[in-house]
Amino acid sequence: MEDLFNGNEQAAQWLDQAIALIMVYAPKVVLAVVTLIVGLWLINRFVSVLDKKLGQKDPTLNKFLCGLISAVFKVMLLISVASMIGIATTSFIAVIGAAGLAIGLALQGSLANFAGGVLILIFKPFKVGDTIEAEGFLGAVAEIQILYTVVNTFDNRRIVIPNGSLSNATLVNVSIYDKRRCDMTFGIHYDDDIDKAKQILQRLFDEDERSLKDPAPRICVGALGDSSVDLMFRAWVATDDLWPYYWDMQEKVKKAFDAEGITIPFPQRDVHMYKTE
Repeated sequence: MEDLFNGNEQAAQWLDQAIALIMVYAPKVVLAVVTLIVGLWLINRFVSVLDKKLGQKDPTLNKFLCGLISAVFKVMLLISVASMIGIATTSFIAVIGAAGLAIGLALQGSLANFAGGVLILIFKPFKVGDTIEAEGFLGAVAEIQILYTVVNTFDNRRIVIPNGSLSNATLVNVSIYDKRRCDMTFGIHYDDDIDKAKQILQRLFDEDERSLKDPAPRICVGALGDSSVDLMFRAWVATDDLWPYYWDMQEKVKKAFDAEGITIPFPQRDVHMYKTE
């Protein structure tokens, strides 16, 4: 009976201690959970509003900055929630620091991408909406994120390029200037009239409304090839008109040369056969 009594008394003490702990920590846990939920909602709401505001002023910066602010605010929120529960923030921050160091050593490539993203935003070799050629791809920049840059190619592919590679590699910003030179070469036969061919090219240039008069076009003999006289045709057009202008001019020149009797030669070889006894 005495053992049973002692057991009941000990159970009652444990129950009292449990109730005391619940009374002490339950409000803290509830408050911490509410703070976490409300805090996450406020952070997401703030980042969403910031994304819309920055997107109107600087589309290049908004994705990168919003992702960084969201990560920093969420870490601060977790530290605050841990402090509310009663976890020592000093040790908690030390644990986070040690974990950050370990993660940083394991993710050196990602840190390089992060640094590359910062360099891209500082020096701005390109921005969202620009057409760039990098890492073997040509397309329009859709997003500049914390670690990666998203490029949409003209054949409707989505390319994700690490920022570290973009910040250290050679890239071509195709759309940074409002006009570009369209370089074309047309070969004519050695027996054809060079001046007549140049006049035809000049006429086609003048007839196309997309041709820019300043800078003036350059039409001249570029090379004397093995089977043709190569005429260089250098015309300036608006950047958006470059490729449509190039493709249209190829067809126009062919038709105009045919109509005016100008021959576009193609490589030919004479084969001599000898009979040996």
